[in-house]
Amino acid sequence: MEREEQTGRRQETPVNGKHYEWQLSDGHQWLPIDHDHVIETHYCQPGAKGITINFIHTKVFIDFDTLQTQTAGLRVQRLSLLPRGHTEDVGWYFRDDQLWREYGSRQTSSRPPSISSGEIERQFALNPRGTVSFTVGSAGYSLDFSAMAQTNRITGLRRNVRRRPKFPSNAESFDSTSASSSQPTDGGYTWEFMGDEGKWTKYEANMCTLDSGAIERQYQLNPEGQLHFNTERHSYTLDFARMRQVNDTLGTARAARRTADCGGQRSGSTPPRWQFQDIGGVWRDYSKGSNISSQDLELQYQQNPSGSVNFTTRNFRYELNFSAMSQKNLFTSTTRSVRRLTQ
Repeated sequence: MEREEQTGRRQETPVNGKHYEWQLSDGHQWLPIDHDHVIETHYCQPGAKGITINFIHTKVFIDFDTLQTQTAGLRVQRLSLLPRGHTEDVGWYFRDDQLWREYGSRQTSSRPPSISSGEIERQFALNPRGTVSFTVGSAGYSLDFSAMAQTNRITGLRRNVRRRPKFPSNAESFDSTSASSSQPTDGGYTWEFMGDEGKWTKYEANMCTLDSGAIERQYQLNPEGQLHFNTERHSYTLDFARMRQVNDTLGTARAARRTADCGGQRSGSTPPRWQFQDIGGVWRDYSKGSNISSQDLELQYQQNPSGSVNFTTRNFRYELNFSAMSQKNLFTSTTRSVRRLTQ
């Protein structure tokens, strides 16, 4: 198992408009990873432990906490390609009992916010192997950069800590004139649950203690976590991993979904198209004729971009892995590349 620390390399002009580049090396040369925006999107989510990708006919797992692979002989690195004089917007997060939360965010109306991400980053830049002490109310804490852990100095309770870059709202550009928010945004997504009449119903603040935007911000902090909220009569748990809402008292469950807002698309834009690479290198659209369409895949992708979906044709059963962007025949083990076209 090899390890490669994130480099501090800088470049005057970002490559292809990006301010980052992911690379793998077999010991001879560093090679850029195709479609590394998928890796970057997951890396920017504090709840993501890592990602599995296809690289030269080999599945490679990248551990985001250690920036290392689980494949012998392969090293990984993420280059920061920022114009001179610019710094990357970074968030610091701690894992509480349920979610990854950013430092400086107010968790409840009664509890004061902790030290901010910006202040922690400034201390980290001065001494990446040091510690920083801070207080929240009457409690004192110590954050150890080497161990990436936060410790309550009175109780000894220890919590994991993560440092992750923040993905720009426009992933293909870097605008030095505007600083991105220290809090996750709603990202242009809508959260809905399946209503009594079989219709998707949007989460609204007049119905429950959290609206769609608030749910999306919590989802960005931990896509595999859970969220608790109340209505006038009941309390509920929203499970992001299973995409379902459960009544805490009755135990009844309803489907939930996360979809991209159509209003956030440009006028005249078309929905994303999903294609697989057929024999001879020809790219073919997914259609209802193959028992799954581009629309079906896009819905599944929006609900869980790091997951997978199974489907069948007349003769075979397949698994499409969104993280690896590949389709596998579960009978023959034949694997084909997959792509998502946004224009």
